[in-house]
Order: sequence, then C-alpha cells, then structure tokens
Amino acid sequence: MRVIAGTARSLPLKAPEGMDTRPTTDRIKETLFNILQPYIPGSVFVDLFSGSGGIGIEALSRGASTAYFVEHAPKAISCIEQNLAFTKCANRGIVIKQDVLAALHSIRAEYVDIVFMDPPYDSGLEKQVLAALSGMPYVTDETMIIVEADLATSFDDAEELGFTVTREKRYKTNKHVFLSKNQHEKRE
Repeated sequence: MRVIAGTARSLPLKAPEGMDTRPTTDRIKETLFNILQPYIPGSVFVDLFSGSGGIGIEALSRGASTAYFVEHAPKAISCIEQNLAFTKCANRGIVIKQDVLAALHSIRAEYVDIVFMDPPYDSGLEKQVLAALSGMPYVTDETMIIVEADLATSFDDAEELGFTVTREKRYKTNKHVFLSKNQHEKRE
C-alpha cells in the first residue's frame, strides 16, 4: 500500500495488523482519485472509517488543504498518525479518535468538499452515517459523498436519507457510490 500521486507519491503506508481493516487496493484508489482529481486541490476532505488513513493521505498528497481522519480503533489511529508524519502531511491532517457517528459532530469545518466512507461491509452503517450527514451544517448540495461498499449493498433508500446517487463505479468485489445532498426547494 502506497501513496499513488502528489507530494508524497510512492511513499509506503503502514496498515494496521489483523482483519479489522480492509485497505483499498492501489488500483481501486487510483481509479477513485482519477475521478476525484478535479475536486481535490484546496478541498476539505473527510475520511470516515479511516483505517490506515490511506485515502485521506492520498487527498492531502494531491493538494487537499485539510483532511479529517475519523477512526476509533487504537491500532488504526497509531497507523494514521505514523503515516501522516512519514508523508509530511501531519500539519494538514486532523485525527478524530471517536466512533464515526459521534465524530461527525466534532468536525469544525465551515463546509466540507468531499466525504469518503468505507464502513465495514454488511453493517448498515453507511445508511446511519448518511442520515446523520444530512443534518450536518458543513454538508451542502456541493459536498460530494463517496461510499465504498460491497457490490450487493443497495442505495435505493438514498432519497429518503436526503441524498441522490449521482454515479456508481463497480469493481470486481466492491463499488464506489457517489452521492450529493438533495437540494431543498425554497418556499416563499
């Protein structure tokens, strides 16, 4: 596992031991960031269920101004902090050591450009997080949300949660689902 492009290009990243985390493969990460690249420079990026921090560090390496890393597992937090220091991105990374649903209230950005989440598969957490994100003041109709999920995970209820699926990129075993917040009609 390494940083694909940017200021930290080719630097190896540590991953937590064990099967509690599932690092995104370099090939899938490269495909994802080819899609995201126009939106990364100067962005505020949030990496939920961060694991090793590889996705958020990739965003920082490619020019994001700030990245929030949300993780509660101590071994993963240690990896994120070591990876941020090793890639010289620590001054732009904010590690929030909490459960994701609680941590959403700890993000102090005025707005967030991109939210990436890779929750444990088949946990239903993506729906809980989307429901919570719909009420966060820093999530606007300009915020891009990407969920890494198992191929079988349905997003049919995204509208009910306040979001619209704008794109889906499928791989052999998983997919990235891109969502945006529904625009509310203004009443006069």
